[in-house]
Amino acid sequence: MVWGLQNRLARIIRPGDGHTVMLAADHGYFLGPTRKIEIPRKTLEPLLPYADAVMVTRGVVRTSIDPDANVPIVLRVSGGASVLNEDLSNEKITTSMREAVRLNASAVALSIFVGAPHEHESLVNLGHLVDEGEEAGLPVLAVTAVGKELEKRDARYLGLATRIAAEFGAHFVKTYFCEPDFDKVVEGCPVPLVVAGGPKLETELDALELAHNSIQAGAAGVDMGRNIWQSSNPVGMIRAIRAVVHDRATPKEALDVLKGGKPRK
Repeated sequence: MVWGLQNRLARIIRPGDGHTVMLAADHGYFLGPTRKIEIPRKTLEPLLPYADAVMVTRGVVRTSIDPDANVPIVLRVSGGASVLNEDLSNEKITTSMREAVRLNASAVALSIFVGAPHEHESLVNLGHLVDEGEEAGLPVLAVTAVGKELEKRDARYLGLATRIAAEFGAHFVKTYFCEPDFDKVVEGCPVPLVVAGGPKLETELDALELAHNSIQAGAAGVDMGRNIWQSSNPVGMIRAIRAVVHDRATPKEALDVLKGGKPRK
């Protein structure tokens, strides 16, 4: 990797422990005003100091994140389908690499849809984006999206999708956690894996256990959205997730952080 690309990736995945807590807030690009993030600025401002990076679209960067905010931006650059469409896989690149550089993004992100009707187009999108990212010095995050077919989240499918993303040159990959055998998914992917939070889980403890199990299996970190900003205590929740990811707290220890306790050292 060129120096600039390495430097940008190191802003997202902390070199000290090789882990990251990303804050996912790009849902509006196909879901519209999702609950608790109807006003992005109001939701994001108190959370940004605790995020290692935030994943957003250029519209949210421009309207809802102050230019003096010292948080790395992972810029969502793919789109083209809304939740009203039965097939969510028909995406194109919607934001140029030049725009990503203008916005001082630390990485760019797009979805790939392995096994979906537009698998080919999404993978070709990834290949082109990696070429442009290498030229500009911007890392590329490949998101192994499954559309509405959540039953695809097993180790065989995720192992296939994440390995293909790495083979196409993605510098890191976002995927779902699965049981059993997520450690095999990690082993089969030669670049760092970041685990998606997915839909809002039933309890905060469930989300903390997801983060804990992901790290234990070898993931580089998590990219959580709804399980943080749809929590009744969003700031407490992101602090608790940080305790799990960076301080190796157990889920029960992290619950104490959620309730106002201090992370263990």
